[in-house]
Amino acid sequence: MSDHVAIGAYRLLTVNEPATVPVPRPGQFFMLSSAEGWGGGADERPYLPRAFSHARARDGRLSFLLDSVGPGTERLARLRPGECLNLVGPLGIGWRIPPDGARPLLVGGGIGAAPLLCLQDELGAQPSVLLGFRSAAHAAVATLFAGEPELATDDGSAARQALVTDLLREHLDGDPAAAVYACGPPAMLEAVRLICAENGVEAQLALESGMACGFGACFGCVVPTKAGYLRLCVDGPVLDADQLDSALFPATGNG
Repeated sequence: MSDHVAIGAYRLLTVNEPATVPVPRPGQFFMLSSAEGWGGGADERPYLPRAFSHARARDGRLSFLLDSVGPGTERLARLRPGECLNLVGPLGIGWRIPPDGARPLLVGGGIGAAPLLCLQDELGAQPSVLLGFRSAAHAAVATLFAGEPELATDDGSAARQALVTDLLREHLDGDPAAAVYACGPPAMLEAVRLICAENGVEAQLALESGMACGFGACFGCVVPTKAGYLRLCVDGPVLDADQLDSALFPATGNG
């Protein structure tokens, strides 16, 4: 591991990318676990690696945004320079780049801002970025983005007191050229799906479901779609919104 810094309420973990790892596409993910102290905590937790979309891949380094919410993420947040990290990836299917003439809108909620950061890096100054957070401490992540992302916070402690989907509605008003890329909690993604359907706008959603292996072997991340069940680790995590009847899937929720 090369760096580990606080970004408001989150932490940014940056590692030197092994030469054998292919360059990841925005929206793909990695399975992470500490090489030391993993499986030795209370009740022998954590015992499975955690899936993380990468936030950045540049100059031979990979960055991940962490929110300490459970035994796995807490252990990763305690990593110090010199400690080893087990990293498997890149895995899954990431974002498709917008076609010519489309106006990309990147919509992130909380830790879901992470994969949008590397997407903005690829698209450059082209997209508008809309981000929603619980508080000003969480909104500090917006400083990692280029330009001036439009912000909303639940408590009004930074920018507007609103939901990021309120910002999305305003941006979609009368804009058939918009193409939405969204990542965040399930309730936010479901609202994005419905808003885009109402406006006839294409949307790609980066979804979350419990992943144990990352290779499609365990079927732990299976989600229902209009075409049947898909494994998010190999058929996603990015899916077209019109493939879904709902984006409300059970998330792991235990870090």
